[in-house]
Amino acid sequence: MRPAILLIVALFLKAAPTAEVNIAAAANLSDVFQTVGTQFQSATGIHPVFSFGSTAQLTQQIENGAPFDVFAAADASHVDQLAKEGKLAAGSKAVYATGILALWVPAGSPAKIIRLADLNSPEVRVIAIARPELAPYGEATVETLQHVGIWEQVKSGVVYGDSISMAKQYGTSGNADAVFTAYSLVLKESGKVIQVDEKLHKPITQALGIIGASHRQDAAAKFTEFLLKGKGREILAAHGYRVPE
Repeated sequence: MRPAILLIVALFLKAAPTAEVNIAAAANLSDVFQTVGTQFQSATGIHPVFSFGSTAQLTQQIENGAPFDVFAAADASHVDQLAKEGKLAAGSKAVYATGILALWVPAGSPAKIIRLADLNSPEVRVIAIARPELAPYGEATVETLQHVGIWEQVKSGVVYGDSISMAKQYGTSGNADAVFTAYSLVLKESGKVIQVDEKLHKPITQALGIIGASHRQDAAAKFTEFLLKGKGREILAAHGYRVPE
């Protein structure tokens, strides 16, 4: 009987569900969180399930009761908003990174861009950015172009993506000559990547929080701890983010 009992136990263990944590994550994290997720699961045995989108859209989903456990935003203001609305666990808000805005000129683009002012040249027909009302990186892009003094000249050639990763797709597909996106999404891409001077826009301070209604508070706390104090910090830094000391 022992072999049969061992077989039953083995089958039960194999079928046992893996612990999970659901994370609403800003689109700029779509690359780095693949590595974070793998390392987190290896360290904890908890499987992270990511839902990527614009910060504004994810905030609205959380306000409407979407079953997320953690929110990793592309700014701090939307996390503050949810905290004021009582949607976050008390004391769970924390800044986990500062994002870096970048101008990416895809390898196949005819545009010859050395500096931001070159976006006003005739060969630059289409510039892709994220919608500023939805995505903090899009807002930072408009601030940057205004600061440089070329927004009014180039805005007629701007196309908008609902998130920073959707804006990048315009460049990947060859439908944009230049793209403003997160440095983390293009630091390994072919073509030309120009980091935007952070003095040209407000800091892209990225904050997170644990959803108060979550039934996985322990798993959520382990994920935020991994990102704030564990190996997640190193991964973020290696993927083009500034991490708080």
